[in-house]
Amino acid sequence: MNLSQRINLAEKLGDYLISDEKKLTAIKQKAFEKNKWFTEEFINLSLKNISAQFLKNKKLESWVSHYHLDDNINPKTIGIVMAGNIPLVGFHDFLCVFISGHRQMIKLSEKDNVLMPHIIEKLTEWNAAVPGVVSVSDLLKNCDAYIATGSNNSSKYFKYYFGKYPSIIRGNKTSVAILSGSETMDELNLLADDVNIYFGLGCRNVTKIYVPKDYDFIPLLNVFKKYKYFIDHPKYKNNYDYNLALLIMNHVLYMTNETIILAENENIFSPVSELHYNFYADKNVLQNELKENESIQCIVGNNAIEFGKAQQPELFDYADGEDVMEFLLSL
Repeated sequence: MNLSQRINLAEKLGDYLISDEKKLTAIKQKAFEKNKWFTEEFINLSLKNISAQFLKNKKLESWVSHYHLDDNINPKTIGIVMAGNIPLVGFHDFLCVFISGHRQMIKLSEKDNVLMPHIIEKLTEWNAAVPGVVSVSDLLKNCDAYIATGSNNSSKYFKYYFGKYPSIIRGNKTSVAILSGSETMDELNLLADDVNIYFGLGCRNVTKIYVPKDYDFIPLLNVFKKYKYFIDHPKYKNNYDYNLALLIMNHVLYMTNETIILAENENIFSPVSELHYNFYADKNVLQNELKENESIQCIVGNNAIEFGKAQQPELFDYADGEDVMEFLLSL
């Protein structure tokens, strides 16, 4: 396949992912049955965002033009270890390798091993050359380079096994928001999405907010009630009950709207159903401190990523800020 064919295939995939074809509907149901965090709502949202942000012809053309990408590439084999915290979280890595012209061997997460094989199946249906450049394997051997995403613990093993090869290795990340106290109800409503979409399981989900002293939390708690239906989700409800019990037993001050818990905590990572907060005195000092924190993927707020946009990354929004396409073209 040449570059033009790969771009056309990607665009065709974008149209398919937001279609109502029966096979795709069945695959989404199968993915949910395999992982109950992958609700139909959030699978559809992931497919919609991928289609809109990654797979539009103009965006793809602008992307490849930025790197002066052409068909003069010496193909290498790239091993990709994908995470499984949210539906198709590894799609951007897949797309980078596919569009670049390299071959890829993918190790899927057990939590997300239904959607990507179906995508590869559809691409193969449209172009018989796809199996020659995309494959799925439990063992990633004899690759020329690696891209691996996982927890901080698993990243240690990735560095051990893949460190002698050109590689991008990612550990735990999360996102935070800085509030001024003057946000509109629309902005708070969008912040609720940044916190709650995908049940808060993504690295781009806001798990901690920073607020000025004397901040009024009531409007925020009221806005978060748009996700009150989460409490009917068994896995979410178990997390909520468990985390609430811990706070009560440890005599920790908390606030709740009976769907999400707000607790003052220095940790930027918060468990499912809980949102941490801290007060700040100087916003500029805080921003500088947060920019130095390597565990932060996104900072949401005014003069940062817009409210409601955290889970809508575009082609140039690389995880950890490390340009995957530049990495691939440097091999």
